[in-house]
Amino acid sequence: MGKLGLIPEDAAEPTGVVEADQLRSAAERLKSAGFMLMDVVGVDYGAYVQPRPQRFSVLYNIYHPYDHRRLFMRVWLRDGESLPSLYPVWKSANYLEREVYDLMGVVFDGHPDLRKVLTPDDLEGHPLRKDFPLEETPTLFRDGRFLDPAAFRAGMTGQSAGLTGWRGSLRKGSTREIEPPVMPEGGPK
Repeated sequence: MGKLGLIPEDAAEPTGVVEADQLRSAAERLKSAGFMLMDVVGVDYGAYVQPRPQRFSVLYNIYHPYDHRRLFMRVWLRDGESLPSLYPVWKSANYLEREVYDLMGVVFDGHPDLRKVLTPDDLEGHPLRKDFPLEETPTLFRDGRFLDPAAFRAGMTGQSAGLTGWRGSLRKGSTREIEPPVMPEGGPK
């Protein structure tokens, strides 16, 4: 990774960290070595338990099709910080960067068409950020379970043990054994 300009990171998969101003040159070296861009993912570590260098990171999934090597290239960035677009290096970055822009709010400088791709144009905010407000309407499932957004959020952050509720006495944590729902005759309705 050193010859590619990446700083090795302790991770389950081969991952190298690159500074934002070195991102494009590192991508060009990887492309000249035969690698191709498979995916781009934005991550918000805002509510993460262990400390991280910055709140956000953008992770590039890079793959070599001939010898099947895979590596990840990570860039750490602060809220509001932009990254250079890798569209001039890999055309596959077009849709992938638009998706990260839409869902995480990361701006890619030099992208030819940076606009929302998944969410409505009038949606304010970015749905994959930890501070995005969740809808407060409980979801009721056919088998009687319901998902309460406040309890779900509390469970995901470790503030509560329960993620879903049950009608009546069949609440999670009850001592009574809960039997799985029986499929209605003829399949789901």
